[in-house]
This record gives sequence, C-alpha cells and structure tokens, in this order.
Amino acid sequence: MNADIGISDIQAAAERIKCIAHRTPVFTSRTFDALTGASAFFKCENFQRGGAFKIRGAANFIYSILKDQLPRGVVSFSSGNHAQAVAIAAASVGIPATIVMPQDAPKAKLAATRGYGAKVVTYDRMKDDREAIGRKISEETGATVVPPFDHPWTIAGQGTAALELLSEVPDLDALVVCIGGGGLISGCSIAAKALRPQIRIFGVEPADGNDTYLSFRSGSRVQIPTPTTIADGLRSQMPGAITFPIVQKNVEDIVLVSDAEIRETMKFLLTRMKIVVEPSGAVPATALFHHKLPAGLGKVGAIVSGGNVDLEFLQTIGN
Repeated sequence: MNADIGISDIQAAAERIKCIAHRTPVFTSRTFDALTGASAFFKCENFQRGGAFKIRGAANFIYSILKDQLPRGVVSFSSGNHAQAVAIAAASVGIPATIVMPQDAPKAKLAATRGYGAKVVTYDRMKDDREAIGRKISEETGATVVPPFDHPWTIAGQGTAALELLSEVPDLDALVVCIGGGGLISGCSIAAKALRPQIRIFGVEPADGNDTYLSFRSGSRVQIPTPTTIADGLRSQMPGAITFPIVQKNVEDIVLVSDAEIRETMKFLLTRMKIVVEPSGAVPATALFHHKLPAGLGKVGAIVSGGNVDLEFLQTIGN
C-alpha cells in the first residue's frame, strides 16, 4: 500500500468519519498560561466518542475496508483506547470485532470495550506478542487487522484532530502531541504542516516509554523493553515503520516527562480546568507545565488525547 499521506487524505478522512466522530472543543486556561508563559489551546479529545482520539483512525480504517471483506469482521490489539474505538466503529457497520488487550489494561477500558460489543482476548504484555496473537486470529477467521497506528488509513484519520484544531485556531505557532506508536503525531503533523508550514511541532513521551525519543536521536528505529509508565496508552516499544519517517520529517524535537510530572499536571487539569484527562492525554500539557519545551513558543496547540482513566487511579493523583 502507498504510504504517502497528504492533506487530501486527511480531508477525505474527515468527511468519511463525520457521521461518527465528534468535533471536540478547544479549551484555554488563563492560569495555565500564566504558569507556563505560553498561550495554550487544548484540543480536548477526552470528549471524543469513546473518550479518546482513536475513533478517528479506527473509523477511517474500517470505513475504508472493501465491502465484500467487511462481513468477516475486524481484529486489533490495544491497551484500551484503540480497542474501544474499533469496537464502536465495527458496531456502527454491524460487523464483529475481536480485540487483543493486555491483562493489566485499565479496568474502565476493558469494561468499555466489552460494553461496545467486542470480544476481548487478553494477554500478558511482559511475555506475549500481541501482534502475533492478532495475526493468528485474522488467519483463523478472515478478519481484517486494524493497526492502532502504523497504517496510512489510521494515520489519516488521526490527522483530522489537527485539521479541526487549526480550523478553529489557524495562527498556532506550535503543536504539541504525545507519542505512543506515532499515529497521532504523524497525522497531525502532516495536517499542520500543510495548513501552516512554519508551525513548530514537538512530540512528548513518558521517560519510561522513550522509544521514539531514542530513535529520533539515533536516526533509526530503536526498540526498548516493555515500559511500565502510568501513561498506559504510550507503552509502545518501537515507533512504526510508516510513522517514524514522518516524525523525522515534521517534528522539531521530542521531550520526556516523568510519571510524577504527569500526575501533577493531571491534578491541575482536574482541579483548575475541571477536565478529566488520562495520563497519556496529559503528556503534552505536562511538557508545557514543566517547561520542557523552548521558551517563547507563543500560541501552542496541545492535543489532549483521551480521558479514559480508572477512578481508583484518579484518586491517587492528589496524594
């Protein structure tokens, strides 16, 4: 498949998924701006269908599958947000979905995925290969594999978040995006650079999930051991074969944030901005909040990627 993805692919994806994906709000906070020295615009994908940006890529992928292949269903692998998105998108076209999820995925994400009608197959993330399990299910059932990040259809769908943000705040000076496998930052960077070529783009990873950070600095993809960060959506061990070259081309730098810094930022977002954000979703704001990015960025867009967090974990951020 042609891995070239352009703004026209993202615009087509936006049209394709408008029946299922919400146009999410953009929030601001004068207190956050005063503390960080930036003028921040938060694209709140925590209010998205399924609680995260993932419905954009999953729906664009599933709605692009040939009609004669759809009845065999889909299979995917995810720690939770992509799982829910695939389940929702599959249900919208009346096809079965099987999701391979880690045993230690947040309870809320496991319950929601099952609640949306998907069959969940669990695995041990420290021992098992989730992609191998997914491929085996695909071979046995004929289901189409829906990659969580490393596919042009998925990437184009994720890019619609930046397309919307820049339609609302067209004069952004910078864009800050979290990085797991790289689908979100790849799609968003393509859209942002097409609409505003001078925009500066920064990626953020948890310190214990620094595969793209290391890859970016070495110039080639680096694989790391399974991360244990609280940012469960960003525990990829290696950037994608398709996403990484896009990151190399469009992203100025990648910075790291600690789990303690993520917790502190989640607490601010909850208590001062009144929004529930999961650890992965708080990562871009954390980079701003803890001054990990260059000073004087001006107007900064930050993608709040999701809000699916267990209540038990949320109770710990005030400790």
